[in-house]
Amino acid sequence: MYKNSPGRPGLVLAVVTVAQFVFALDMSVVNVALPAIRRALGFAPLDLSWVVHVYALTFGGLLVLGGRACDLYGRRRLFVLGLAVFGLCSLAGGLAQAPWQLVAARAGQGLGAAAAAPAALAMLTTTF
Repeated sequence: MYKNSPGRPGLVLAVVTVAQFVFALDMSVVNVALPAIRRALGFAPLDLSWVVHVYALTFGGLLVLGGRACDLYGRRRLFVLGLAVFGLCSLAGGLAQAPWQLVAARAGQGLGAAAAAPAALAMLTTTF
């Protein structure tokens, strides 16, 4: 273990693995719910793709910025902040009553994932 790594590498591995799994799962699992989302929120057929794509765009587009923020503000701090943003936006998406609310929540999820994912990988690197 490296000098700056925490004392419980197994816990770090478990938390980071679960977080990365959730970020990747969130990209694809929403596809299963698209018909129900369309009916419940009244999405137009062409607008429904934004539910999937806005997450991928914000996540992928802000990933490098998230990595730089990890360097500036600290891995652990950004990981926790990213998870908090991701979780709050997931709650907002679950409570959405209009299509724009769900799309905004999915963009927020992408932002949170873009902050937490590089921090998680950096924590793995320094721990092992």
